[in-house]
Amino acid sequence: MKKNKTVAFQTFGCKLNFAETSTIAKSFSKKEYEIVKPGHKADIYVINSCTVTANAEKRCNDAVKRAKKINPEAEIAMVGCYAQLRSEKIASSNNIDYVLGNHEKYQLVEHIENSNSGCFTSNEDILKISDFSPAFNANDRTRTFLKIQDGCDYYCTFCAIPFARGKSRSDTIENTIKQAHEIAAQGQKEIILTGVNIGTFGKNHHENFFSLLKALDQVDGIERIRISSIEPNLLTNEIIELVSRSQKILPHFHIPLQSGSDEMLKLMKRKYKRDVFAQRVRLIKEKMPLACIAADVIIGSPGETESLFKETYDFIDSLDISYLHVFTYSDRPEAYANKMPDKVSSKDKKDRSRRLHRLGELKKREFYKINTESTHSVLWEAANKKGLMSGLTDNYIPVSTKYNKNKINTLETIRLENLDNNGEWIV
Repeated sequence: MKKNKTVAFQTFGCKLNFAETSTIAKSFSKKEYEIVKPGHKADIYVINSCTVTANAEKRCNDAVKRAKKINPEAEIAMVGCYAQLRSEKIASSNNIDYVLGNHEKYQLVEHIENSNSGCFTSNEDILKISDFSPAFNANDRTRTFLKIQDGCDYYCTFCAIPFARGKSRSDTIENTIKQAHEIAAQGQKEIILTGVNIGTFGKNHHENFFSLLKALDQVDGIERIRISSIEPNLLTNEIIELVSRSQKILPHFHIPLQSGSDEMLKLMKRKYKRDVFAQRVRLIKEKMPLACIAADVIIGSPGETESLFKETYDFIDSLDISYLHVFTYSDRPEAYANKMPDKVSSKDKKDRSRRLHRLGELKKREFYKINTESTHSVLWEAANKKGLMSGLTDNYIPVSTKYNKNKINTLETIRLENLDNNGEWIV
């Protein structure tokens, strides 16, 4: 009996990549490939790559080296954003057999089965792609990342993602709802809506994100809907109002700020001023006092002086934000900021990052403090770690409890009372 070929997938970067890896893996399963975990010996290794920073690219290259060390005879495929922007560089490596960008990566299994000798490299122009490739994945049988949108039309100066992902596009509300019903039929309780710029959902179909949320709110079998990230200028008052009234859409908002200085926002070519962000935070907290609000911040972009950084620090300090994602600016060859003057030194970047991380920790502690003695629903996940299982509250607070397999993929109402010495909730 012929043994099926084995394939291992490793994903870097955003939640969108994880949803897409799952879809690519399904295409291999249909061809009767056996899927094994990364780090195990496989005939084929597929790396779904990220290019958001130079370090992200390095991690992808390191994954190739590890795969070849495990099985020197294995075929290696690099797909995704890094492959899209650096195809020639990647193809020049003797370790790579397939280099496919963000559109053609879904046909990877066909390329492998029809391959000739030598490296196959896709030369597609992603900026000309107008069709949308849907995707979703299941994580621990409980939470699913549902891709609802792809690409971005914003071209912020620090970002290369529009060049890797192409123009903003999405499926119709009708087709997205069909995917939600498919997820519900498989038993997952929570959907996380993901994409590159999900607030632009529907623009190519004369629909919008608000209408999608209203439709998803009516899907039977889906008990929780979480918005992954949405730009402040696209987070409308009607969306906030809908979330405050919904029994399914969770009070958790991830809003990219990037800078608290209007001068820096202008240099970054962001589409709002900081007052817009502040207004969104105030309205959310007015409607949902215990809501979680996360903010992305980039430090060290060209032109950021110490005084402009201080504006960002003080602005964040003044807001009722729950936690921060702090990113250090990294030159991307395609991005406009790469050519801008007034670069920030590595020393200053490190110092500013440290200060903002510390502020983020203080914000998180304050958020936990105001949630003490409050009641929330938690969705329990499958992993067993040292006799404990974990879950997330509706407002994105991680909690743990004694492992009980009967609780997996169930919702339980809990009271936040016991914060241990490590800053973790045990219920």
